[in-house]
Amino acid sequence: METLKKATISFCFLFAIFSFSESSRSILHQPHPQPLESFKINNTQNARSCSYTVTIKTSCSSPAYTRDYISIAFGDAYGNQVYVPRIDDPSSRAFERCSTDRYDLKGPCTYQVCYVYLYRSGYDGWKVDKVTISSYSSRSVTFNYNSKIPNDVWFGFNFCSGHQAVESTAAM
Repeated sequence: METLKKATISFCFLFAIFSFSESSRSILHQPHPQPLESFKINNTQNARSCSYTVTIKTSCSSPAYTRDYISIAFGDAYGNQVYVPRIDDPSSRAFERCSTDRYDLKGPCTYQVCYVYLYRSGYDGWKVDKVTISSYSSRSVTFNYNSKIPNDVWFGFNFCSGHQAVESTAAM
């Protein structure tokens, strides 16, 4: 009986170590946002229109504010895309250091959002902590940037299977 007890404790200990190392590995290997030089805006529009809530948290290590032009595009694996050519409004004090800004948007209906790209044009700079997109038709998804957004290039994530959603769209 004592041997069985020791074996069970050893097994639990090894299982805990293995579980911790696996969870640490997945945290260490989370992908980072990437620039996408060839990103194209999808010019097709669905007849249906859906509502989205986009929440953008600006990093506490970002410049105090930005007057840069900020665009956002997000969508699903089937080519449905929501594009906002200028989401920022400098007069509203959007994207100040440590701020969280919420936007209620309308756009073509999508299935589960699996990619998001931000575009910044200007000289102030801007560091994003995270972007969360939610709608009634799909679960909320958060993209952890924790990165400065480079100037004049689409920058973000594409978790769509095969990356077809972005590559198959029409020219901007």
